[in-house]
Amino acid sequence: VQLQASGGGLVQAGGSLRLSCADSGRTFSGYTVGWFRQAPGKEREFVAGIRWSGGNRYSADSVKGRFTISKDIAKNTVNLQMNSLKPEDTAVYYCAAGRPIASSVMKEGSYYYWGQGTQVTVSS
Repeated sequence: VQLQASGGGLVQAGGSLRLSCADSGRTFSGYTVGWFRQAPGKEREFVAGIRWSGGNRYSADSVKGRFTISKDIAKNTVNLQMNSLKPEDTAVYYCAAGRPIASSVMKEGSYYYWGQGTQVTVSS
């Protein structure tokens, strides 16, 4: 599994961005793909996740109603649509893949493979 995250950039508060996570090595079948973020001086935190098989979705309370995670089977990508962005959403966003049980989907240690990260900056 070789993950590549893309789509970051600079946006004003209230704006939108769409991140994509692609696996250049193989299909995501059997994996859960998660998005995490790390702001300067803070620990990395879970944002959202989706089970490729079955489609169960998970999201952090801080992004519910604003961020939507989805999968594109044809392109073998997992996308994170981020709307109503806030300055506090500024961080490096990482996608990751693993096989966590439901109770561990939000845990960083449940994921084996990580992408390189993409910077999201939201200006006020």
